[in-house]
This record gives sequence, structure tokens and C-alpha cells, in this order.
Amino acid sequence: MFSGIDEVDWASMEHAYGPADDVPELLRGLASDDPAEREAALDGMYGAVHHQGDVYACTLACIPFLFELVVDPGVQDRGGVVELLTSIGGFDLDEDDEAEIDEDEIEGAANYAMAAAAVTAGAGVFFELIADEDPGVRLAAPLALATLHRHPVRVLALLRERLPVEPDEEVRLALVEAAGRVALRHRPLAERVGKWLGLLASRADSPGLRLAALAQLARCSPDGLPGDVVPVVSGLLREMRSAPEESGGRVEPAGPGTGAPPGGIPARENDEPEPGSDTTAPPAPAADSEPVEPIEPVEPVQAVEPVQAVEPVQAVDPEPVASAEAGRGEHVVTPTLVGHLRSLYAQENAGRGAPWAADLLRTLHVGLDDRVGDRTALLADQLRSPDRHQRIDAVRMSGGLIRAWRGPYEELVALVGEQLADPEPRLAEAASHVLEELFGLAAPAADALAARLAADPGGWVKTWAGGPPGLGSTVKALARLGDARAVPALAAALEREQVAHDVGFAVGCLGAAARPLAGVLRRRLADVELDENAYDRASPLLAGLTALRAGEATPEVLRVLRGAPEYRGAWLRTAALRALGAFGPAAREAVPELRALVRRPGTASATEAAEALWAASGDADTVLPVLIEGLESDQVHDRRSAAVALGALGPRAAVVAPRLRGLLAHDELWLRVDAAIALWEVSGRTRETVAALLTAWEQNRHVRVRVAECLARMGPVPEGSAAAHVLRSELVSVRRHNAMDGGYGSHDIHEDEKLLALCRQALRGAGKGSTP
Repeated sequence: MFSGIDEVDWASMEHAYGPADDVPELLRGLASDDPAEREAALDGMYGAVHHQGDVYACTLACIPFLFELVVDPGVQDRGGVVELLTSIGGFDLDEDDEAEIDEDEIEGAANYAMAAAAVTAGAGVFFELIADEDPGVRLAAPLALATLHRHPVRVLALLRERLPVEPDEEVRLALVEAAGRVALRHRPLAERVGKWLGLLASRADSPGLRLAALAQLARCSPDGLPGDVVPVVSGLLREMRSAPEESGGRVEPAGPGTGAPPGGIPARENDEPEPGSDTTAPPAPAADSEPVEPIEPVEPVQAVEPVQAVEPVQAVDPEPVASAEAGRGEHVVTPTLVGHLRSLYAQENAGRGAPWAADLLRTLHVGLDDRVGDRTALLADQLRSPDRHQRIDAVRMSGGLIRAWRGPYEELVALVGEQLADPEPRLAEAASHVLEELFGLAAPAADALAARLAADPGGWVKTWAGGPPGLGSTVKALARLGDARAVPALAAALEREQVAHDVGFAVGCLGAAARPLAGVLRRRLADVELDENAYDRASPLLAGLTALRAGEATPEVLRVLRGAPEYRGAWLRTAALRALGAFGPAAREAVPELRALVRRPGTASATEAAEALWAASGDADTVLPVLIEGLESDQVHDRRSAAVALGALGPRAAVVAPRLRGLLAHDELWLRVDAAIALWEVSGRTRETVAALLTAWEQNRHVRVRVAECLARMGPVPEGSAAAHVLRSELVSVRRHNAMDGGYGSHDIHEDEKLLALCRQALRGAGKGSTP
């Protein structure tokens, strides 16, 4: 094995962490008899050689040796190597990607293309692995074929032939998933795959397999889903709960004369010809679909030999067939990312009869997409399940649904709230974290949150090594609702030696209900030692006082402003100045200090001081020159701050209208938005402002809340105007404006709900009027 590996000039290549001269050791580690060494080697391959999906010259050089590993039956854990090859070769670079490649990316794009070509050229070996003795290899091979092989019709034929003789349930699910992947990659085949999946969904021999078929049907051919998909799926989940724990269900080999078509579905006289049974040619591609290569006639696929050694697997077997996970070889706890993820997976799925069910349901939800009503009903049914694992999955998926889609969620939120009282800590914690993100939408669970808060004072503040303490999710969820029942928890958090870093934001969410906390916030701020750690200790207290507009705390804030240390002193002074600005005229004691600060125009602190001085004294004559100079800063952030501050002056700053108008053509979108809003605030004219704001609305969805705030303050949006059209289009959209694939922010739901409220307000005409 590894013939020629030492002849490769590895030292001349690089991976993510430097010279690639350690790659031969990693490759040899993948073949080691020591499971810890194998896992460390696989971790190194993903961490350095294929770092975050990147393909380097050394990655390309590894491909022949990785193929040697996967075909050697003496190597353990080959399934992991198959997955690695699939990842290396499975990158698709479409025409749009190619058009956007710049000079710096050409080499990387070429590496991806060469990796795809090299792995695809060798993908025929995966046919041989589909019936490998190692269940872990059989688990990885179907997706490798679906992703990499050039002949999708042949792949589909093999997947169907393998399904009725495969003894492991998890591998059977992988075969179905692979069929869905083929349909997604080769759209002309979607109809025939959909027909097969539809047959599986109605007639397969296990509820897990039927659920897998429905999930893939939702992904690749959603029109083929049954109209009653919710009760069908709910029924399958009940079957899975009541069925004895099994490794694969009863599987009858399909032998000559049995009349069983591929897929484990009994034949019926009136069945249509089985989709995919004709391997001589694919269907004619649709005009707008990806072409499918003509497939030459093929002999019966030799990879699937008659499985003479496979006995029918009984649903209840004292010695069940090993699962695919068990077939991956001996696993040990290793200090690697792979080992950590494996350990987390094991903890998460301990006690589950069907650990793959959650993945199937997530796939189904992705396929259901904007069918919010169906998805909500399905999750509500799961949340009523007697199976805690199903409820944990449903809670998490509920968070994902609400995060991405708008809809009526009162019943779902109430059911999530009911999980807070469950004695299973993972379930209660998952529910608490979901509710934390909902802000006002968590109202149906308010009483459940308050009950959990009262029952668990030890969870009010969370501490961990390496960072400041933070509020528990239940406290945050209740505070974000504006519920005064969170106040005792915040008061207790403020009495701790180290104040929770997010207590100030929670105070802000509570608003007037948190007013009794102003005294302890002042006292704690007065005690803050102004050393290099002052910012960490003072900023949550300043944030709370700012939110409460607690002008009586001006002396304590001035002490911080005057004594801010050099380390992160600018941040601390900014926080103090914002507090004084929020206090308004109640901070008049600080006016001399603020006047001194604005005498250093052109600096960020001067702009911030000018804002605070205007709020405290209304002295436009002193403030205006400082802000005008800030508008000319070299730093975009400083110019934005100056524009916002000038807008606060209103007509008193009308002289800067031409300068603000000039910024409407600036390259920085956010500066254009701030300048447009300030232009309306100082001039009262809407035409230029609205045009600039609507252009920004279309260019960047993340500016929409800021734009809608301005439109709402302008007053009635004329019916039939471009602004009214934009606002109404936003209101009828089902998808949240800031929903992202593969990521999210903790305030996304709150921001989107705020946007919807502002759109309605602007269309109702609430807010101050405007001059045309």
C-alpha cells in the first residue's frame, strides 16, 4: 500500500497550517490498527488537508492513496475515508460561480475542478463497496455514488437493487437519501425517482423507510407528497414509538421468481413499470434542465451479487445485525474534533431507538419549505409525543421554523413552553433557549417561563471558565417579553460579585418595569474600580442606566468618563457618553465636561460628546460645527455617527442639507441610508430620501428595519406609491427578511417582527407628518 508515497514532493506543498510534509504520516495513520491513531489522522485530514472544504495541491496528491485505503478490506473505518473522498470531490462549480471568480481565486477553483475530476474518475470503486462486509462502508458508499458517479441511471438501478437485501436500517435510509441526491443533481430524473419514492412511502416494510422516502420526496419532488402528509408522518412516528427496537426490520431477499421489484415493494398486477428499471437511456431532458449523459447499455450490476449469506432479519432478534455506526470500527475517546463530535453524538442519542429519525424529520421540513401550516401541525403533534427524544427534536425544529418563516405560532409556542416543566434537563433547556430568541412571540409561554424561573433560582446566572457570567436563558426569555416577573432574578444578578455581562440589555427590554433596579445599578457603578478591567465591569451597568434614562446617575457616569483607563478607554467613554445622552436635560451637570470634549473636533469622542451635549443642553450653536466636521471624517463609521447626530438636531441643522445630499451617492450603503434619513430630518423633504431608501431596501435586506423606521416616522405613505408597494410586498412575504441558510443571529426573529410592525405603522400613517 501507498506505493510511491515517498516520491511525492510533499514539502513543496502547503495545507491550511503550513508545509504538507506531515501528510504521509496522516495517510498512514488512516490505515493504522490503533483506533485512536486512525481518528487523529482523519481529524488531521479534515483540519489541515481539507480544511473547511478547501482543496490544496496536497489534497489532490492524496486522492490516489485515499482510494487505495477504501478498497483494502484490511483497513478499518474505511467509511470515514469514503466520506472524506466524497467531500473532496463533491464540490460543484456552476456557471454563476465561474463568472464571479477573480484572479486570486483561480488557483483554488482549478483545484476544486481537478479534485472533482480525479475522484469522479475513480468513483466506480464505490459500486464494489455498496455490498461491503463493513456496514460503515455500506453507509457511506451510496451518497458517494450519488454525488460523484457520472452515470446517474446506473446508480439508481444499483440503489434499488441493493435496498431489498440490505440488512441494516440505517444503510437502507442512506440508499433512499442517495436516490434523492441523484434526483436533485440530475433534474430530468426527478420524476422517475419521485415515483419510486412515492411507492416506498406507501408500501415499504418499515415506518423508518417510509419516513425516509417522504423526506426525500419533499426534497426532490414535493408535488408527489400525499395531501395528508401531516397525519401520515404523525402515524409513522407513532409506529416507530410502538415498534420493538430493531436494527433493520424484516428484509426478504429478492430472488428469482419472487415477483418483488427493486426496493422491497411487493409487485402488484397493475403497477406501472418501475422507475429506473430501464438502464439503457435516460429520459429526454427538459429544456431548462441539466443534461444527463447518454448511458450505454450495461450488464447487470455485478456489485450486487446474490446475497446468499443474508438470512431474513427478524424484527426482534436476540443478536441483531450490527448497526452501521457499530460497523465503523472500534471508537475511542480522542482529543480531536472528530472525537469530540462523535462523543457529542453518542450523548445526544443515548437511549434513542431510532437516532436517525430527527435527521429524516429535518430533511422533511426543509422539503416542506414554506408550507408553514403543515410544518407547524407536524411539530405540534411531535411536541405532544410521549417520547422525550421526539419532543427535544421538535423543540429545536420549532426554533428553526420560527426563525426562518412568518406565521401564527401561538399554539406551537405554548407547547414549547410546556416542555419547561419536564424533568429531563435537556428538554427544558432546549425549550428555554428557543423561547429566548422569540422576544414578544414567546407571550403564550410567559406563565411557564415564570414558573420555571421561580423553581430554578440556581439557573438565573450561568458561569463558565474563560468568560464573564451571563443570564440564564429563562431570565432572558422572560425579560425580553417585558415581564416584570424577571426583575427579582436581575436584582439577584446585580448583587453578585461579578455582574452578568448581558444584564443591561435585559433591563432595557423590561423598560419601566425595571425602574426599581436603578439604585443598585448606580451603587455598583460607583464601586467599579477604574483599572484595565473597568470596561467589562462597567459596561453592563451603563447599558442598564442608559435604558432606564436614569439621570440621577449622572455623577457616577461622570466619574467613569473622567477616569476611564487607557486600555479600552475609548469604548468605556463611548458607553458613558451614550448614557449621558440618554439622560437628556437630567444630565445638565455634565454640560461643562461635554463642552470640553467637543473642543477636539474631528474625533469620534467629539461627535459622541456633541450628541450628548445637544441632548443635555440643546446648544445647537456649539454642537453643529463639531458634527459638520465629523461628516468630513476619513472614517465611514465616524461620518455615519455625525449624520445620525445631525438628524437629531432636525431643522436646526438645515444648513448641512447639501452635504447630506452629496452623500446619497457614496459607495458605502449604510452611510447612504443614514445620510438620507438625516436629510429628511433636517429638511423635511421626502422625495430624495424615499428614493434613496427604497434603492437601499432592494440592495441589502439588512437595512430594511432602519428604512422602515424612517418611513413610519414620515407619516402616511401615499396609497399606490412605490413605498406602499414595497411595504405591502414585505408584509405578504412568508419568509423572514433576514433568514439565512446555514446561520442565524439571536435577534433575527425580533428584528423581523419589528420590521413587520413598522411596515404596518407606515401604512396606517402613524407618526409625524412630512412636507412634500
